[in-house]
Formats: sequence, structure tokens, C-alpha cells
Amino acid sequence: MKEKEYDVVIVGSGISGSIMAKTLTQAGKSVLILEAGLTAGASMKSNGSYYNYMTYLETFFNASAKVPNSPYPNLKDAPSIDVINIEAIPSPTEPATKGDYLVQAGPLPFGSDNWRGPGGTTMHWLGTTPRMLPNDFQMKKKYGVGVDWPFGYDDLKPYYEMAELEIGVSGNVKEQKGPGVTKNYYGDYEFPMKKIPQSYLDEVFMKEMKKGGDSVVKLDGKKYTIEFVSTPQGRNSIPCQEYPYRGIRWDEKRQELVLEKSTPTEKYQQSGAIWSPNVGLRCEGNASCVPICPVQAKYNALKTLKKAVGEYLDIRTQAVASKVLVDYTTQKVTGIEYKTFDTGNDVVYNTHVAKGKIYVLGASAIENAKILLASGIANSSDQVGRNLMDHWVLLTWGLLPKKAYPYRGPGSTTNIPTFRDGEFRKNHAAWISPVDNWGWAWPVFSPGTDVSAALSKNMLGKELKNHLNDVLTRQLLLHFECEQIPCPENRVTIDEAYKDPIGNYRPIVHYHTNEYMNKSLEAAVKVSDQIFKEANVEDYTHYSQELDPDYVEYNGKGYNFWGAGHIVGTHRMGTKPENSVVNPDQRTWDHDNLYLIGCGNMPTLGTSNPTLTMSALTFKAAEAILKHLDKK
Repeated sequence: MKEKEYDVVIVGSGISGSIMAKTLTQAGKSVLILEAGLTAGASMKSNGSYYNYMTYLETFFNASAKVPNSPYPNLKDAPSIDVINIEAIPSPTEPATKGDYLVQAGPLPFGSDNWRGPGGTTMHWLGTTPRMLPNDFQMKKKYGVGVDWPFGYDDLKPYYEMAELEIGVSGNVKEQKGPGVTKNYYGDYEFPMKKIPQSYLDEVFMKEMKKGGDSVVKLDGKKYTIEFVSTPQGRNSIPCQEYPYRGIRWDEKRQELVLEKSTPTEKYQQSGAIWSPNVGLRCEGNASCVPICPVQAKYNALKTLKKAVGEYLDIRTQAVASKVLVDYTTQKVTGIEYKTFDTGNDVVYNTHVAKGKIYVLGASAIENAKILLASGIANSSDQVGRNLMDHWVLLTWGLLPKKAYPYRGPGSTTNIPTFRDGEFRKNHAAWISPVDNWGWAWPVFSPGTDVSAALSKNMLGKELKNHLNDVLTRQLLLHFECEQIPCPENRVTIDEAYKDPIGNYRPIVHYHTNEYMNKSLEAAVKVSDQIFKEANVEDYTHYSQELDPDYVEYNGKGYNFWGAGHIVGTHRMGTKPENSVVNPDQRTWDHDNLYLIGCGNMPTLGTSNPTLTMSALTFKAAEAILKHLDKK
């Protein structure tokens, strides 16, 4: 049976794959998506989508550990990284193999997860959507570390606006401030929706900080004013009347994607749940954004996929891409080999080949690298799999002097941007500091551990109730998301010794620290100490190897860091084939009909959550593919 040839074959239905499919099909191009996850998760029919999502919710409610992947199926035939399986590396010669996907070769474990299924990791992302700063694109030129992007912030700016429309960003442009946020950063622009109200905890904390006027901290002999910014985020609020756009269209004559202006009578319309346009039109303040929004007020990639033009789109689920096939005479890709399974826990599978004119890998940065390495392609630069990055999350926690009532609302609605950029980046990493609404749940598993600790002290009845009412209502958690600079030794490799049940490689991650990162942990703690003192916060922060397997020592002190779920690098963009895997259009240097999309293309990480930037880059790549197809 001969396979149909599509204009474009895409691997993965996460946000990058879904944006690509929607954009191409709306331009009349035929598209096939290969999705490793279960068929039920990709259902676009109202009843199927509703009942499937309710199953996710029920699984989440019943899970003892409310970790990012807890609501979703983990298939042995298409396994995901799960934070529950992250463990310390036994020895330099003995990798950690707990779980079905990653092999951790160390010396430090890679601390972030993702989900392989319809909608990808947007099913459990937090939804935070700041843009990168102009200096994030020129780290080598400006600070002498990392590498520079092949283009600057201004070049990506129109695609950022497309991404903010697609995701549906709520925020207040006028409140955005901090280093690098100049008058021209956003320009004459508003977000699609008004900001999500900042939490009561944020208000209490900010008042404590500003009791004596502006709060100032010192770092390396320099003074910094602590500022608080409402966080742009991908969840529904009240539409902004001044927002000017209604859609994104391929202009065949101009050969570019354009933002379509709204008419005077139109206004921005939020995207509700995929099973009903009238559900999820407002964030309801549920505190479970990670791992699941009960009403889909938070964006997920299935909302984008639903907008794709059905007559031009085929989706094959339970279809795991295993290899990219290449004609080595012409260096053109000729197909994507994929394996199909029945239940997700089989050892029996069927092998097929998907055919297209252009091929796009849109899986995670780790999975994309693994597929390329398994195929032996696109690696003339020896950069495939290298420069794996994540935000290192340093957590600090304490008790506020008054009740602030955490555990309510989105995970974070306010951030401290003070250290996102500055000359200190020559010596150590920058960071952004979200103020979390989750109490001490992340570092020490509150409130459960608070209950068990009180019971161990024989607290019962009214004494127990009063104790918990005092402690749980005053918990404050700050986290410092430290950028990681690219390092070729932080990488993904493969080995014949490690394969999954259907014969695909399990990626091996080699991950380590360096002084640039260690210095940022030390600096962040110094800043946190001053912030806590200013706000009269009683500090309960402690670090140990028992607290989390990612533990490092620097200048005689120990620090824990946690993964942010921001998996970046492994097939970066660059200016020439010798230093990168893809060009500025996201096309591989080695194969002119193979494009890579996703966070793997990002040369540096900066201090912003990468989903918005990845989405902007995907629109840029979609524009390049449409030009490519129209030239044929």
C-alpha cells in the first residue's frame, strides 16, 4: 500500500507542531502529524475530548504525588520523563536508569520532565509567557559568555506578537519593567487580555517589602532596587478592548505571515475548552495549573490544533517516529520511519514510512536530538545533542509575619525582574524570581509534611488545628530561575545498550555544573537573605543531598537546585554549518528539506520561560516553509 505524499510531515503535536500544522493547513498545505501518544488524547470531537479530559482530572485527583505528569498516561512504548524517577547518579561508571525514558549518566541528574502525548508539555505547563530581553540574544558580544543568536530581539518581535495572539496572553504592558524593558520593547501594543489579578499573598509580601520605601539589596558591592512586576501568562481573563489583532494569515503575494487587524466592531475572543467554547473563558483561580487546569482556562496546544483546517490535516496517533530516512546522494530526506502500537505497553509494533516534500521534527529538545542521532544525520557540526540547558531553580522559603493565604490561584502571578540582566552576567548567571503561590509544596511537600511533623510532636485536636492555621497561611516561597549557558559537554547521546520495548533508543543525558552556575546560586541566596530580612520573613530554607538529588557545593556551602521543565538546546541555530545544526529559518544546514522546531533551536536560554520564544520561532519557521513550498 503506497503512502500518501504530504506537503509537510510533522513529528509531534506539542505547541510547536500544532502551530506549524495550523499555520500550514490554513494556507492550504497538506500536513501529516505523527504523534506518539494515545488516540483518545487527540480527539477533537466534543464528547470524546470532554470525557478524555475528565479521565485526566480523575487520575490527578487520585494520584498521591501531584507532579507534572501525574494526570497523564505514561506509555512504555512512548515513555516520558517523570520527575518521580529522577535519582542521584550511582557512580561515574554506573548510570541511573530508573524510569522508562531517560538514562542519566551524570555526574548530576537532569532534573526536568516533559510529556509525550497530544498537546505535549503544554498540558501541564505553568503558562508564564515573558519575552526574552534584547541582551539575551547577544550574550557573547555583550558579556563574553555563551554564544550570540543569528538575529536580534527586534527581528523576532513581530513573531512574538503572533505567539501572544496564538496562546492568548493576559498581562499589562505598562506594568512591565526591569533591565532591558525599554520604551521600544513592546512599543505601542497591548496584550490580548488584561492581566490576571495578582494574588493576595503577593500583595501582602509587596507591602511588607515596601514598608520603608523602595527595597534595596546589595550584590558584589552594587545596589539594586527590588521591583515587582505582574506576570504575563497564557490563561484567559478579560479581553483587552485596545488589542488590535484578530488572526494570523499567510500573504501569498508578500510571501510572509501577517497579523490581521480587527475591525472597529470586533474584539478579541478567548479560546475556551476544546470541548466547549463557553467553558474556561476566565481563570477560576484553581491552584493546580501544574499539572492540570480543570476548566482549560489555561492555554494548551490542543486549542491550536483544533484551529487547523481538517481537510488538509491527518493525525496519526500511537505513531512513534524512530528514524529520518535520507538519500545520501542528494542529502534530501525521503521519509520518516515510525512504529505503531496498540495499547502503549506492547512489544509488538508495525513499522511504516511517512512521505512528504518537507519534514519537520517538532518533539522535545531531547527527543529531537535522539531521533537525529539514531538517524546519523544533520550533524556535520557535531552539535546535535550538545548544549542541553534548563533553568536551575534555587528555592528559598520562610514564614511571613502575617497571614497571606498561599495555595490559591495560579502558581505565580508576580515576579521580581531586577536580576534578569546586568554586567554581573560576565561572572555569573542572571535570574528571574517568581513569587510562588504554592506555599512550601515544591521543596518540602507541604502541607502534608507540616501535618506529619506536627503529629510527630503529639499535636492533636485544637492544638493541631491552630498550628496548621498559623503555619500554612504564612508560607512564602521564592524561586530564582537561573539561566544556564550553553556547554557542549551537557549533552544527549545514544547507546545500543539502552532501548525501549519497541526498539527505539533511550536518550542518555550527560549533565554537570560549572563555576558560572555555582556563583549564581551563591549570589541568589545572598539576595534572598536580604529580601527575607527586609520583609521580616522567618527563613526556613535548608539544602542537603537528601532534599533533592541535584546538590552542589561551592565555597564551603551546599545548594539544591530543581529543574524548571525548560528543556532547551541540543540542535541550536547559528550563522554557519560549522557552529550549529539549523540556520535562522530553522532549516538544517545538511538537508534542505528538513526543519527542526522547538526549544532545541535556542542558542541561549535567558531568564524567560521558553514557550513563548519557541512559539515565535515556530511562526518564523512556518513562514520559511511556506516560502519554500511556493518556490517548488
